[in-house]
Amino acid sequence: MVLLAGILFFLPAAYATTFSTERFTGAFDSESGVLRSLKSSLDPAFDFSPYDVFANRSGNGHYHTGDLTLRYRVGNSNGWIDADTVTNRVPLINGNSSHSILSSNLDTTIGNVTKDRLFITRTWTDYQGDLALNFTLRNGNTQSIEIGSLGLPIEFNSIFTDRTAVETREKCVLVDPFIGLQAGYVQVTRLLGEGPHLVITPLNLYTKLEAWRFLTEATDTSLAYQSQVFEGNYEWQIYTKAYADQEWEGVEPWNPPTSLVLSSGESISFGLRFTAVSSVDDIEPTVSSLGHPVAVGIPGYVVPRDLEGRLFVNTSLKVDAVNVSPDACLSLTPLGLESSSWTGYTIVPNEQVFGRCRVELVYSTGLKHTLHYYITDTGPKSLANAGQFLEENQWFTNTSDPFGRAPSIITHDRSVNGPVLQDNRVWIAGLSDEGGAGSFVTAAMKQSIQPVASEVSKLEQFVNETVWSRLQLTNGSTEYGVRKSLFYYDPNAMPDYDYDPDIYWPGSWDKDAAYLLDRAYDYVHVSALYWGLYRAGRIAPSVLTLRSPKWYLLQAYQTVLFAFGSQPDGSANTYYNDLGLMGETMWMYLLEDLRAENYTSEATKFEDIMRDRAQAWSTQEDPFGSEQAWDCTGQEGVYLWSKYFNYTATVDKTISSIRGYMPTVAHWGWNGNARRYWDFTTAGKLSRIERQIHHYGSSLNALPMLDHYRSLFDPTAQLSFYDLRIGYGGNQGPTTNVADDGFGSMSFHSFPETLAWDDYTGDYGPGFLGQVLGAGTVLVKHPEFGWVSFGGNIAASSSGGNDSVTLQPRDTVRRKVYLSDLGLNIEIDAGAIDEVRTLYGANRVEVDLVDQADGSGAVPATRAAVEYTVTSVSAAKDIRLVEDGLTKGKYGWEVKFVSGKGTVVFEW
Repeated sequence: MVLLAGILFFLPAAYATTFSTERFTGAFDSESGVLRSLKSSLDPAFDFSPYDVFANRSGNGHYHTGDLTLRYRVGNSNGWIDADTVTNRVPLINGNSSHSILSSNLDTTIGNVTKDRLFITRTWTDYQGDLALNFTLRNGNTQSIEIGSLGLPIEFNSIFTDRTAVETREKCVLVDPFIGLQAGYVQVTRLLGEGPHLVITPLNLYTKLEAWRFLTEATDTSLAYQSQVFEGNYEWQIYTKAYADQEWEGVEPWNPPTSLVLSSGESISFGLRFTAVSSVDDIEPTVSSLGHPVAVGIPGYVVPRDLEGRLFVNTSLKVDAVNVSPDACLSLTPLGLESSSWTGYTIVPNEQVFGRCRVELVYSTGLKHTLHYYITDTGPKSLANAGQFLEENQWFTNTSDPFGRAPSIITHDRSVNGPVLQDNRVWIAGLSDEGGAGSFVTAAMKQSIQPVASEVSKLEQFVNETVWSRLQLTNGSTEYGVRKSLFYYDPNAMPDYDYDPDIYWPGSWDKDAAYLLDRAYDYVHVSALYWGLYRAGRIAPSVLTLRSPKWYLLQAYQTVLFAFGSQPDGSANTYYNDLGLMGETMWMYLLEDLRAENYTSEATKFEDIMRDRAQAWSTQEDPFGSEQAWDCTGQEGVYLWSKYFNYTATVDKTISSIRGYMPTVAHWGWNGNARRYWDFTTAGKLSRIERQIHHYGSSLNALPMLDHYRSLFDPTAQLSFYDLRIGYGGNQGPTTNVADDGFGSMSFHSFPETLAWDDYTGDYGPGFLGQVLGAGTVLVKHPEFGWVSFGGNIAASSSGGNDSVTLQPRDTVRRKVYLSDLGLNIEIDAGAIDEVRTLYGANRVEVDLVDQADGSGAVPATRAAVEYTVTSVSAAKDIRLVEDGLTKGKYGWEVKFVSGKGTVVFEW
């Protein structure tokens, strides 16, 4: 490399051009000028970019940070012209100056734009110690040029290919957007969960984040682009009209599509700023410090029809207008806040609206800030709708089915409004694996909260005629073994069955493969089915007609036991039982119920098994493995048992890990949405690698985060509040999967050409399980926002805010309340918590209970067992339960409902 007259020339092309700013060091590719390496001064050893594999991706067709895509048309032409910097790369003449680190004329590599006299330059600059990327477009044509799409690809090291689990955790990152127009930004978080992380913000008002588009690449790369080990790259789209006119036609986008008309001789610049942050909870404060408005929605951006939310915006800008779409889907009423930096609103959903709702804040500078909400039915009504849909639409009764799948709660296909009886992923049609067991797990967990006699009756039939006879083995050394699928593709074993010739069958399981008992994950599903019926019978003893509650409890226990057992020859019954398993939080409830029912030896054996797993995890650098090369499914179980057996270092590692892949942004889809992108291929109707919105990772990873929050010494500290926000966002997620008629989709498609719920119920069940077990209401006295509630309405408080506070739970289940300022956590096992009054002057908390939540349609409870704990928060009191009028039962202190009501009192 030599310097001549201020221009940098590069000798052999394999060299990279290094640079440094106050806060970064890095390198650009010497030929293309794209980013090869980016390291922050916060940790100079960590590279955000995939520098070590850049050579595998340096040719045509591979996108990098610093590339550009666009669609344009000249004059009155109707057709859009595609152009980009990646299709036909040629060496660029790259230079620098006192104003730039590296500047490149892109005309020679961007294809056909030169003939239309659209000139584009790219400049990398040192911007206040950060790195900035700028593109300038100039129209040299005598006619106007319309820019219908302009995209800035974002590539950082999300490549897991050929890396060990530890290497992936240490070296890799995940990239997530906030699609908020001029207030939009992108965050790049380390899988480790610990900083430094990265935020990418717009340099000017022109650089709005209108959409987030996946970039298709060639499939012959050695790094397996768009696969489980390499999700692929996305781009920051500034304009999207050209795509909305074509590939996205008929789809409601996140933001209205726009284009730009450049007059003859006109120029315009767009740019991004890259800034390092030390921890995930510093992402939003950093974005705010750079001059961009940042929103904090409470409890998030999913709003049930009976919940009054809050929205706080950190900005010095004046809000000139508030627009919502669809019209009147939400109402925003300003709150008076003492803080000068925050603007607050009360959020009230329109009770006639269901689904997506966009809020647009327009500031005095012209900046537009969009927030994305989702309005659901009330929590209890959502559960009731789900149960009714399962009973009426997913009840499969064809007893002539040769695979023995009837009667059952079977996978449903929304596009045909019928059961999924054939699929080359045979488990989806075979009542096992997550994709096939999901619906009956949903049904069972629903009954654990809202037992309805007709729904319970069908579940009992399913257990006693299909599960405990065909799906699960009933005798011998393999008793309690769970088959991987009842359906299979095997014309030799099933010669008379009319297999669909339009389905691609090669690679599908035959009978022998489907009937294997070795997948540990499947045992969580079946044990959840039994446990749900046990809990239904415990809440409403008359609702079970075929078996007793204790029979179902012991069936659940024996099912778990088999998963960790072995055969007479010493071979293990299952694989993967040494990993954290999706939904095993339910097993903690199972353990507690075994103790409550005096199955002491069973509980001890159960506990011993879990202790061995936790001890093993404590010795592993990365204990979060799964069937996949990388996953976010193990953290739930690892946290659960590590905390139970006091392996605090593993607990801390787990919480940090979750922070690395579970963002909080002002968008219902991404807020609290744990990273999932391959399960459409295993359980969806539309099968592809794609960032999923509220797949089961959301609520399962919320379980550790919400439990962790209840143990924190300072519940209003910045990081504590961050953990609560991602935890509650994750818990809310699965409520959006339930349509207004009760259909439960496995996940939402985030690609802008789709933006719709998948047509399969698939593996929704584990997500529903996490939602039910994690649902609760949290009361917080925030130093900036005052009294706020995650999952409840604050009905009344004194003018000073400290004499009394009345809280009305509006979460899905309404059996758990955490008063964070007191450290008081209250749980009941039946009925619902109707209202909680904290009377500070009287040192008293009054809790009103009802025998069922409004809209549930459940069998009313006759009593509720109350349990409570006082956590170690800084302001915790010596709180005790007033036992007068209560009865000590095997499940806790019991309140008998009189005329459907009961009250519990705590004092300090």
